[in-house]
Amino acid sequence: MKWRKWNNIIHRDLGYLCVGLTVVYAVSGVAVNHIADWNPSFAIESRTISVDDALARAVGAPEGVRSVLEAVGLPPVFRATFRPDANRVRIFVEDGVVDIDLAAAEATVEVVRARPILREANFLHLNHAKRLWTWLADLYAVALGLLAVTGLFVLKGKKGITGRGAWLTGIGVAVPLLFLWLYL
Repeated sequence: MKWRKWNNIIHRDLGYLCVGLTVVYAVSGVAVNHIADWNPSFAIESRTISVDDALARAVGAPEGVRSVLEAVGLPPVFRATFRPDANRVRIFVEDGVVDIDLAAAEATVEVVRARPILREANFLHLNHAKRLWTWLADLYAVALGLLAVTGLFVLKGKKGITGRGAWLTGIGVAVPLLFLWLYL
C-alpha cells in the first residue's frame, strides 16, 4: 500500500474521531474569546424593584426577609443576610443575591443561571475537569496536529501542497506569526 493511501486513511479516520471534540472546542472557543463582553457560562439577570418602606425596614427579622423575597418574586428561602452599612442589607438566596437600599426603599435582585450546553462546553474547553480529561485533551491536540500534517498531503498536484496548497499553508503559518509580531 502506498504512503499517500495510508495518509488519507489516517486523515479521514482521525477526522471522524475528532469531530465531536472539534465542535465543542469551536463553540466554546468563540464564546470564551468574547468573555470581556459577556459571561459565556452564566446568564446574570439583574432588576431593580421598589419595595414598601416598612417592608424594607423589616429585614432585621427572618419573617421580614421572607416577606421582601416574596415581594420581589423570589421563593421565601434564603441562606444568610449581611448588613454592609446602616442603609443596606444583602440577602443571599439560591443562585443569587438581593441588595436592599433602605434609604431608597429599592431592592436590586441579581439571579445567576447556567447557560445550558455552553457552560458544559466551557468546562471541558478550559480543562476544569482536570485528571483524565487533561490526557484526553492532550491526545486531541496531538490528533489535531496529525490532521494538519496529513491534510497537507491529501491532494496531489496543482491543488495540493506543491501548488495552491503551498500558498494557503504559507498564509496559515504567516497569520499567527504576524499577530505575534504585532502584539509582542
